[in-house]
Amino acid sequence: MSSKKAAPTVWIVSGPSGSGKTTLCDALLREKFWRDRLLKSVSCTTRPLRKGERAGRDYAPVSEKEFLALKARGGLLESEKIFGNYYGTPRAVLEKARRAGKDALLCIDVKGAQSVRRHLKEKVVSIFVVPPTIDALMGRLRGRSTEDKKAIVERLKRVKIELSYARFYDYILVNGDFREALLNFKSILLAKRCENTFTSVSRVNSTGRGR
Repeated sequence: MSSKKAAPTVWIVSGPSGSGKTTLCDALLREKFWRDRLLKSVSCTTRPLRKGERAGRDYAPVSEKEFLALKARGGLLESEKIFGNYYGTPRAVLEKARRAGKDALLCIDVKGAQSVRRHLKEKVVSIFVVPPTIDALMGRLRGRSTEDKKAIVERLKRVKIELSYARFYDYILVNGDFREALLNFKSILLAKRCENTFTSVSRVNSTGRGR
């Protein structure tokens, strides 16, 4: 049997601003079980960090010049410009995950998700997080103290566009009750891991080599 580690499965989590996708990913990775199995990508961005965000944990802040240079070198798996700021996923996360024997967890926007799917295809599993209602989403955005009224209006305009991409995802995760949403999130991950394991075992046994 080869000792070479397999390429990681890439888990994409997307959803409109205020859906709670980042909070769900952070809550998941507070559990050792999932930290041992998932490596979360830290997106680089030219956007200034918000209150409560930490460099290296939430985002890797870079200048526009640094961002564009990294993109030109092919160092980004995907990149987007949103509300005047650049965001991107470092390609290095795939190699880091492979070396650690983990899957990669990407919390990215819908267009970035499309780019990753085009490049990686069957290695991607995607989850789209939605609020229970549009009113609930609007309430969450308006309750933020990190953005001004104009920024919130722009984000609300973008919500309709983002929701139109939901049909391209493998799973839809409704985040109404947070505990229930987190439990469902874990259920998706576990079910898919078992599915992959079963497929691998079946393939090995069909050759007679696994017995």
